[in-house]
Amino acid sequence: MRTWTRILISSAAISSIAVGCAMNDDLSQEEEDAAKSRLACEALTDEPAELDECGAVAPDKDVATLIARDGEEVGHRCATKHPSIIEREFIDAEIKQALAATGGTANLGATTINTYVHVIRDANGNGAPTAQQMNDQIAVLNAAYPGYTFNVVATDYTNNSAWYTATNGTTAETDMKNALRQGTADDLNIYYNNMGGGLLGWATFPSSYASKPKMDGVVILYSSLPGGSAAPYNLGDTGTHEVGHWMGLYHTFQGGCTNSNDGVSDTPGERSPAYGCPVGRDSCSSKRFPGLDPIHNFMDYTDDACMYEFTAGQVSRMNSMWATYRAGK
Repeated sequence: MRTWTRILISSAAISSIAVGCAMNDDLSQEEEDAAKSRLACEALTDEPAELDECGAVAPDKDVATLIARDGEEVGHRCATKHPSIIEREFIDAEIKQALAATGGTANLGATTINTYVHVIRDANGNGAPTAQQMNDQIAVLNAAYPGYTFNVVATDYTNNSAWYTATNGTTAETDMKNALRQGTADDLNIYYNNMGGGLLGWATFPSSYASKPKMDGVVILYSSLPGGSAAPYNLGDTGTHEVGHWMGLYHTFQGGCTNSNDGVSDTPGERSPAYGCPVGRDSCSSKRFPGLDPIHNFMDYTDDACMYEFTAGQVSRMNSMWATYRAGK
């Protein structure tokens, strides 16, 4: 199970919306951000309850206006799709069972993650990050993950135009990973390419390694590395976000304002992804979900400059996922 794909409303649906509702000439910044959030939120889940939450974020007419103006490839950041509720329950049960055998905790100590970097360029050898950018990206990861050190053991370069623009779930992605992936479950494989489609990256979850080991890893838009051209997503935190999924974390807005959220008790409820850096945003303002939205969390969709933290609960969840699905596997 995989997948930061986020275009949920089809062209046919947009046409019917446009016919049934008079579209705004333009959107305020707040309306635009809400429409983007709805598109992103809907594209990341197939769960009816979660889709209902997403649908409450912005009205159909605003979504139709946004897509008519900017095209369908809006609201994108990550194509890592939420696991189904049933899958999440199964994962949580497996973690609980695995931890019970070790006294209920995952005491890992300092952990080194051997990392294989695969740089995908077009057929002419164009479109790759510099060595300095790749070094800086690893430094960003090492600063973000307490208790973990990412150690690059090999870097390879491939000229292949199909892989250069590969997106998640495609034959090109499968071919690329089958040809290049190295190591075992506790080895990180990073692929840098130019995926397009408004995406910055995607990742696999730890629980999917056993069934699809060759697909394991993260794919990152090369221009999102530190110093790249994908501002405001060019400080390296696309990498931080995607590796967060690879370590077992969900989006902070998963499940919206429901009890089916990201599985971490100390991340406040969040109805939909946040963009920019909306200080004071409180999209789940109720007694059931106290606290402002976690806009500074690496697992939201805010600008890189706005992100700077994982919570203690997220670190604990990563440790449990690592011990259950990756360590020594």
